[in-house]
Amino acid sequence: MIDSFDPGLVAGLFAVATVAGCVDAIAGGGGLITLPALILAGLDPVSAIATNKLQGSAGSTSATIAFARRGLIHWPEAWRIALAAGLASMLGALCVSLTPRSVLDAGVPILLVGIALYFAFARRMHNEDAAARITPLAFSLSVAPLVGFYDGVFGPGAGAFYMVGFVTLLGLGVVRATAHTKLANAASNLGSLALFAASGHVAWIIGLAMAAGAFLGAQIGSALAVRLGARLIRPLLVTIACAMAIRLLANPENPLRVAVLGLF
Repeated sequence: MIDSFDPGLVAGLFAVATVAGCVDAIAGGGGLITLPALILAGLDPVSAIATNKLQGSAGSTSATIAFARRGLIHWPEAWRIALAAGLASMLGALCVSLTPRSVLDAGVPILLVGIALYFAFARRMHNEDAAARITPLAFSLSVAPLVGFYDGVFGPGAGAFYMVGFVTLLGLGVVRATAHTKLANAASNLGSLALFAASGHVAWIIGLAMAAGAFLGAQIGSALAVRLGARLIRPLLVTIACAMAIRLLANPENPLRVAVLGLF
């Protein structure tokens, strides 16, 4: 944890969070930018993750507000999904030490590459809604808690997983799916943040400055998402999913990377 207040460092992290908030509001993956910045700033890994949840909560909440103002969230159904995601993320945060990290490290990059391929080639990636394959209640009892739990335990790619569910199972158009993804993200971020805050791992000065930047950036990103729709969201989703997969595989200790290199 950083003990002294450095105005230059805080200002720099505010700028980083603003950019990340903009990207995250459109396609998710803002943590790819903010988490390394927090670690480079000198925070230990646990404090970096906890502080990142604070700024991520601010960004996803900001994006949710922006999308809601435009009438893109159907609240009678969405609140159940958000509640399920939030409660499951709290459970996930409690179970961090019980979840095999090696399974996540190896499996998540494969899932992210699959998601990137889906968004790159799926014909249903457009702004209009399609027929739902399951009911919103079934979604709130299955997909939402599964992704929320994962977000509390690990996190990378949670937004992409929500997005796939909203598009493929609930038939939402790209912009409305992004809006509902931000709401679910906000709920799962806030759920896990509550536990991190209670444990005293959040660097509040840095976290609040980054939260302000993320809030501002998310307003910009959500406006761009609404204006440009699938033309912007689709390629950015593919890019972010691939970037997250590469980032996870870049870790020399990633079991999937070790296994592949062991073959050669």
